[in-house]
Amino acid sequence: MLGLLCVPAHAEARDIGRDTLPAGDGWASYGAGTTGGAAADDAHVYTVTDRAGLVRALDNGSDTPKIIRIAGTVDANTDDDGDHLDCADYATGGYSPKKYLAAYDPRTWGSAKPSGPQEEARKASAARQAERVVLPVGSNTTLVGLRGAVLKGASLQVRNADNVIVRNLDLRDAYDCFPVWQPNTGGLGDWKTAYDNLWLTGATHVWVDHVTASDKGHPDEAEPTYFARNYLRHDGLLDITNGSDLVTVSWSRFTGHDKAILIGNGDTVAGDRGKLRVTLHHNAFESIAQRAPRVRFGQVHLYNNRYEVTDGHRYSVGVSTESGIHAENNAFHTPGHVEAADLVKSWNGTALHQSGTLFNGYPVDLLAIHNAYNGGSERDLTADVGWTPTLHTKIDSAAVADREVARGAGAGRIP
Repeated sequence: MLGLLCVPAHAEARDIGRDTLPAGDGWASYGAGTTGGAAADDAHVYTVTDRAGLVRALDNGSDTPKIIRIAGTVDANTDDDGDHLDCADYATGGYSPKKYLAAYDPRTWGSAKPSGPQEEARKASAARQAERVVLPVGSNTTLVGLRGAVLKGASLQVRNADNVIVRNLDLRDAYDCFPVWQPNTGGLGDWKTAYDNLWLTGATHVWVDHVTASDKGHPDEAEPTYFARNYLRHDGLLDITNGSDLVTVSWSRFTGHDKAILIGNGDTVAGDRGKLRVTLHHNAFESIAQRAPRVRFGQVHLYNNRYEVTDGHRYSVGVSTESGIHAENNAFHTPGHVEAADLVKSWNGTALHQSGTLFNGYPVDLLAIHNAYNGGSERDLTADVGWTPTLHTKIDSAAVADREVARGAGAGRIP
C-alpha cells in the first residue's frame, strides 16, 4: 500500500484537512454550506505520495466522507508501478503526430471533420491517456496538499458530486498528448484539447481555496504552430459547467495560461439558467490571456481579485449570455499598450455591475469605458445584473486587496 497511509492526528499542529468553509463565505456557503470530508472517520483519512495511492483514496469518486492529503509531487502520467509515461507510451493503433498532420492538412483534407485510420488511432491513444490522468472526486471529499504538494498532469473532475473541498494544492500541466483538429472552429479551424486542471461538471457546494493552477512544465507558448493555428495542449485551469452551482473560489493563483476559467459551457444550455452561482474573491490572475472568468448564465460575485496582465492578453472579464457579474474592488496591472477598454469583452451579454476598480493604480469605470469604446461591435451593457450579493467576506478596497492577494494567494500560503 505504498503511497496510501493513515495520518496520525499529531502529524501537524493544525489539521487544515478538517477545515470547513466559513459561514457566509460566498455562494458555496449557501444552505447546508460546504464541509467536504470533515466528517471522515480515521479509516478514511489518507496521505498519498503517488498516483496509485491517490486513485485508491479517491475510491472511484465514492461519496464516503474522506480526507486525502497529498505529500510531495504526484504525477498522474505514471503506470501502476510508478514509472513515468510520456506521449509515446500512450500512442496506439499506428498513431503518430506526423501522420496525423499529413492526413488532415486542410489544403488536402478540406473542411470535413477528421475521420479514418489516424483519427481512430488518435481517439484510442487519447482514451489510454484519459484512463491515467482523469481522476474523479466524489461527494464529501476534502483534497488537500501538505507543504509543497504538487499534482501534475492530472485532470481532477468533480462530476455530479456535492460537498467538495480542494485546498493548498499546486495543480499543474494537465497536458493533452492527442489534441484533435477541428476544421470548422472559428472560421480557420482550431486545435481542441481535452483536460482542465480542475473541472466542476454538475457539481454543487464546492470550495476551491489556496490553489495554484498553471501549465508549468509544458507552457503552450513553447508549442509549435500547425495549420496556422497554435497547437495547444491545455484546456482550462478551472471550468465550472453543466449546471454546477454554489461554488466559492478564494485565495487562489491562476498563472501562465490562455483560457483560465469558464463558467457555463454554452450559449444555449438553458439548464444552466438559475445555476452557476459562483463567488471568486482574493484570487490572483497572472499572465492569463482570457477567461478570468468568462461567464454564461451565472450569478458571479467577483471581488478583491488581482490581475497582472502581460503580452498576449485578449480580455479578462467575459460577459456572455444571461450572465450576471457583480464585480467590485478589483485591481488590474497592465503594460502600457493594454488599455482599460481591453479588460471587458461581451458576447451576447446585457449587463455588468462594476465598482471600485483600479487600473494601474487609478480608479476607472469599466462599464462606462466598455460602452464608450466597444466600437459598435458589441451592445452597450447596463449596470443592472438583477441581483445583489449577500454572501461574502469583508470587501476591502481594491488597493488593500491588491497587496494582500499578491502575498497571500496560492498554494502554501494558508495563514
